[in-house]
Amino acid sequence: MVTIDQLDDKIAAAAFRRLVAHLRHRDDAQNIDLMGLAGFCRNCLSDWVEEASADLPGAALSKDAAREAIYGMPYAQWKAEHQAEATPEQLARMAESVAKNGRG
Repeated sequence: MVTIDQLDDKIAAAAFRRLVAHLRHRDDAQNIDLMGLAGFCRNCLSDWVEEASADLPGAALSKDAAREAIYGMPYAQWKAEHQAEATPEQLARMAESVAKNGRG
C-alpha cells in the first residue's frame, strides 16, 4: 500500500491542480456547504497553500495571492459573482462539521 507521504510530488501536484480546477468549475458548490460536509473549503485550501509557501524561501505567498491562485480571480470578485448568503441551517452544519476537525 502506498501512503500519502510516499506519493510522488508530481502525482500529488497533479491531483491538487485537478481539485482546484474542479472547484473553479463547480462555482455552484458553496464554501459553506463544503465546510458543512467536509470541514474545509476553498478558503481553507488557500490558507494551506499560503502556509506551505511560507516554508519555501522566496516563494511565500500572501493570503490574497494564495486565494487568487485557488479561486482563479480576486476573492472579492468571486464572492460577488458566486457566493450566496449562508442560511442558519448551513451555518449550524458548518459549525458541527468544523468541530470534528483536527489540525491538518
